[in-house]
Amino acid sequence: MLFSAADTNCTGLATALLNSGASVDARDRVGARPLSHAARFGHMEMVDLLLSRGAPIDARNLSGATALYFAAERGHAAVVHRLIEHGANVKLTGRSGISPVAAAAYAGNDAIVEALIAQGADERLPDDTGKPPMVYAAAAGHVDVVKRLLSRNIDVNARYANDLTVLMWAAGADEKVGDADTAKVVTYLLEAGAHIDDRDARGRTALMIAAEGGREAVAALLLARGADPSLRDNSGKRAADLTRLTSLRERLTPTH
Repeated sequence: MLFSAADTNCTGLATALLNSGASVDARDRVGARPLSHAARFGHMEMVDLLLSRGAPIDARNLSGATALYFAAERGHAAVVHRLIEHGANVKLTGRSGISPVAAAAYAGNDAIVEALIAQGADERLPDDTGKPPMVYAAAAGHVDVVKRLLSRNIDVNARYANDLTVLMWAAGADEKVGDADTAKVVTYLLEAGAHIDDRDARGRTALMIAAEGGREAVAALLLARGADPSLRDNSGKRAADLTRLTSLRERLTPTH
């Protein structure tokens, strides 16, 4: 019942339950406490109530996520600030070692990223797959977060898992990320000095990655900025060989 009250922000019911002996340290089936439920839905009144009743602020569920992680992941800036005010540990990671700042970067909430970094969050910390917050921001098309992270003296040409650079991650953004957002990130990275024809562990460039993903607008942008369509990856394939789009293949086919 307390979890249901936390989910729906029913502070009256929660107060009655707590007065009757319900525990703020109760766990649901995945080990999350009521505070995490309230934080996940952004219910500030419930968060305040549970904190006033001694809810363990850094309690983690089975995958390691805290209330702060859930609030950051869902973009609830006010709740993030409240939890920080009460001493929440900004460095505790959630599933797969993803940090709250990486979760906020992926969500595109620059204000939360700023708040977490100001409290000592490590903007360079990679998760269990080797991806730091910068990669999450770039791959999700969040140029404001990319700008903030680069301002922290992160090398725009740093190599991550499989020798991928941030530009490569941006060029291979998920199809749900709009071309306009992706173009903003790619443009900013190039203007910040990203090497356009760097290769990953497979020998592929950002242009090849964009081509394989069917990102025609991104490929066109990279071509306009000087990407070399004649380069071949480790298996001998050029960008034109990797795309399924006829129009893009024609554009990528070298004329000499």
